[in-house]
Amino acid sequence: MAKRDFLFELGTEELPPKSLFTLAQALADGIAKGLAAASIAHAEIEWFATPRRLAVRVHGVAERQPDQEIKRQGPAVANAFDAAGQPTKAASGFAASCGVSVEELQQVDGPKGRVLMFVGTRNGEPTTTLLPGIVKASLDALPIAKRMRWGAGDAEFVRPVHWAVMLFGTTVVEAELLGVRTGNKSRGHRFHAPGALEISSPAKYLPALKKAHVMADVAERRETIRRKATELAQAIGEAVIEDALLDEVTALVEWPVPLIGRFDERYLQLPQEVPIATMQDHQRYFPIRDAQGKLCNAFIAVANIESRDPDKVRDGNERVIRPRLADAAFFWDSDRRERLEARRVTLKSVTFQAKLGSQYDKVERVSRLAVRIAESIGADAALARRAAELSKCDLLTLMVGEFPELQGLMGKYYAQLDGEPEEVCVALEEQYWPRFAGDRVPETRTGIALALADKLDTLAGIFAIGQKPTGTRDPFGLRRAALGVLRTILERQLDLDLRQLVETAVAAQPVEKKPEVAEEVWTYIVERLRSSYLEGEAGRTVTTEMFDAVLASRTQSVLDMDVRLRALERFLKMSEAESLAAANKRIVNILRKAPGDLTGAVDTSRLQDGAERQLFEHVLSMERAVNPLFARREYGQALTQLASLRDDVDRFFDSVMVMAEDADVRANRLGLLLRLRGLFLQFADLSRLPG
Repeated sequence: MAKRDFLFELGTEELPPKSLFTLAQALADGIAKGLAAASIAHAEIEWFATPRRLAVRVHGVAERQPDQEIKRQGPAVANAFDAAGQPTKAASGFAASCGVSVEELQQVDGPKGRVLMFVGTRNGEPTTTLLPGIVKASLDALPIAKRMRWGAGDAEFVRPVHWAVMLFGTTVVEAELLGVRTGNKSRGHRFHAPGALEISSPAKYLPALKKAHVMADVAERRETIRRKATELAQAIGEAVIEDALLDEVTALVEWPVPLIGRFDERYLQLPQEVPIATMQDHQRYFPIRDAQGKLCNAFIAVANIESRDPDKVRDGNERVIRPRLADAAFFWDSDRRERLEARRVTLKSVTFQAKLGSQYDKVERVSRLAVRIAESIGADAALARRAAELSKCDLLTLMVGEFPELQGLMGKYYAQLDGEPEEVCVALEEQYWPRFAGDRVPETRTGIALALADKLDTLAGIFAIGQKPTGTRDPFGLRRAALGVLRTILERQLDLDLRQLVETAVAAQPVEKKPEVAEEVWTYIVERLRSSYLEGEAGRTVTTEMFDAVLASRTQSVLDMDVRLRALERFLKMSEAESLAAANKRIVNILRKAPGDLTGAVDTSRLQDGAERQLFEHVLSMERAVNPLFARREYGQALTQLASLRDDVDRFFDSVMVMAEDADVRANRLGLLLRLRGLFLQFADLSRLPG
């Protein structure tokens, strides 16, 4: 079957840069899904995106669907014919709906007897007939939070649409999408090549756009910006190019032209994060550091035009950043006129959450919890209390009001100027760590206590008012908070009773709470832990069954869970593991059917079989050997010893009838199995493992 490439391009007004690549990927995924659903064979799918367009190119698309066999089941044969063998209305109606006579239907075996069956063939449709519907469905399914309308039509999209290209090979696929007719006319750069641009085929798409000053390939555009910015900065130092900002700048331009700009050297007296935030977050500029890593009074801006007078473009960028830096300097000077702690009382007028009170109320709760955590991890409780008291004061500074992303960091700087203890100052910044996946966790003991207390208070409070996250909605960042708690505990090796801390945090909330709130918060945190293991840390092989097995031990320490899982990973590599897991499963099934309550008491006089006597003696020796090891959390060594039980356990089940007719003998054997299971339950419920 002949194949051709397919191209779809949607031209719009400037699209939101932070969602541009997500939209392009979703469009490609939607078209791929539509082609697969229609059974249209195709090869590689590519997507392209610029501020003014989303495009998808599909290689090697079949020209039509394959013919499809159709099978429809009809009424039962018993109901399809009367006593004289004539078709009933049920049979005639079914045949008519299939477009055939009753005689052309087949009789086949169904789940409940013989039934009528229609078997036919539906000819595949031309691909050009199906493509408009596939593209439309893909556009309708794009993840757009809020769509807009424009003009007099009723089309809705993230931005007004101006043109659409749809080519199958060299053939235009005609359709109307979002209020515009498809064709083969694209548009180049808004200023360098504003006129219509004919695309003769999908293969000519990228070269044609590049001639019109549009670099549609995102990877090429991103690398061009990185390379040219790096080259420009070399005369001064090194450009600071963070991936997130690079992606955003890539999404803002169609024809990137980096250039160097400068600002007044006096602004380097500000904390370096301030001019960096001004350049990165407000202006989308790349800062430059010198060879010693010190911030320079220069930046890389990326223009979207190749100007005949680059100096004017440079002057424009310098003119824009100048007042922003002047404002930052004013904020810095103004904020320092008042001590950080003086703002604490004003926190009473700043709402944290309507039902949970003010930021001042939150600080009071966090302070008490931070002290408790500090005492548990060997930190200075007085420093933890002081850090908590100052933790939200910088929210009221002018600098943080203008640069919210600097909260905590500015608190650290202002506290240092006020002469606060250095560990308190550092903790004010660390309270928000980790801020995102892969970010560092708090390092100081005071910072750890404050960060954990702050996150646990937020989790407890939001759950207490019934606003736990659902689906994609997580306005209070509870997933991030829970993962932050877990990462901090595990990476800093903190042996904390997290369950108890959760209960303390919930009890402190100023609302009437359901009894199950603490359990819900604990479960939520544990499920985030499960997900983090299942997503796969390098070198780890934790399965959901392994996690459930350890969770059944009811340990309330996340660190202890991790130690148990590591020991279980090693244990499962032993030859005895599968047999002992199967034995535990068998024991659970037996005990589940046992009548009455079992105590685990074993009367040696009722041990009749040599296999059960041998197992009991082995269990007794194991209890003496492994109980101290479990108490010291030396799980690996304990499991190695427990592995020696395999032969005696196998022999017991091969030769002993547990559910004996004699009630006393039966109860004795059940008690033995309960003792055996209790040995393993101190570590994990191995019955939950496969095997």
